[in-house]
Amino acid sequence: MRVREDYRTLSGAEKASILLLSLGEEYTSKVFEALDEEEILVLSQTMSNLGKVSAGVIERLFIEFAESITSTSSLVGSLDSTERLLQKVLGKDKVNNIMEEIRGPAGRTMWEKLSNVNEEILANFLQKEYPQTVAVVLSKITAEHSARTLALLPEGFAMEVVMRMLRMEAVQKEVLDDVEKTLRTEFMMNLAKTSRRDSHEIMAEIFNNLERATETKFMTNLEERNPDAAEKIRSLMFTFEDLGRLDPSAIQTVIRSANKEMLPLALKGASDAMKDLFFSNMSERAAKIMKEDMGAMGPVRLKDVEEAQASLVSTAKDLADRGEIAIITSKDEDELIY
Repeated sequence: MRVREDYRTLSGAEKASILLLSLGEEYTSKVFEALDEEEILVLSQTMSNLGKVSAGVIERLFIEFAESITSTSSLVGSLDSTERLLQKVLGKDKVNNIMEEIRGPAGRTMWEKLSNVNEEILANFLQKEYPQTVAVVLSKITAEHSARTLALLPEGFAMEVVMRMLRMEAVQKEVLDDVEKTLRTEFMMNLAKTSRRDSHEIMAEIFNNLERATETKFMTNLEERNPDAAEKIRSLMFTFEDLGRLDPSAIQTVIRSANKEMLPLALKGASDAMKDLFFSNMSERAAKIMKEDMGAMGPVRLKDVEEAQASLVSTAKDLADRGEIAIITSKDEDELIY
């Protein structure tokens, strides 16, 4: 966490936030009562991003309160402290709305915020909506972001969206309001919740995307320094070997959804048991063709095999996120992840 030590770089909102935080929750709540919602939102966003402020800056900024402030040595502005302050002066719904704004992507309007959302996350959400709704959304965000998102939608669905966009005239305000409401309640709220995920879950995802050799190196070092954390991360990871725990129906769904070029390469470096599992869930003709394709490859690079296996794992996780299959972690065979 960076420490604020240069008084000259502080903005007006940062100075006000430091003052309010230094006053404490009781007095700050009284100040908030005299502010409008827009002012509270600005200060709340600033507080949550403030980080640590050194005692020297506090003393320099509020010299008239030097005796009471310098004794604190430092203060920290965080999401939790900001939320506690808001709860003292505002209703639960208003506090939730403000905290969603803070935790969510940057931007003053809903459309600006969407333009700062990762296109894969946005596409995954939009493909479950009506084509007309998606057409409205893609017409309101930036053309560059719209193009990247459109390219990630299923081809047939994407073409339907394109046709709707071509036929679309001026969108009525009522329609826009309904779309914004849907995005705020169903998408932004869930997106804000993801920012509060357990740190071990985040690291498990990162480890899942590392090259095998790099992952092994980090995990070995982590086991030496913090064995409990290493064990928890390992239990949350979903690896290529975990595909062997899928039921036949799930394996068949993965095969249908997998990249047809990646699948034989992924199986090329798999164990005999894993190969048999996949072959047994294909038709006899498909399994024969797959074996012939694998034999025709000749020697392949380990890195290419690992990338193909990672692609297959990613496909399985996407299917699980959409509720089409259930996957089980290597740590707990009884735990289902949907």
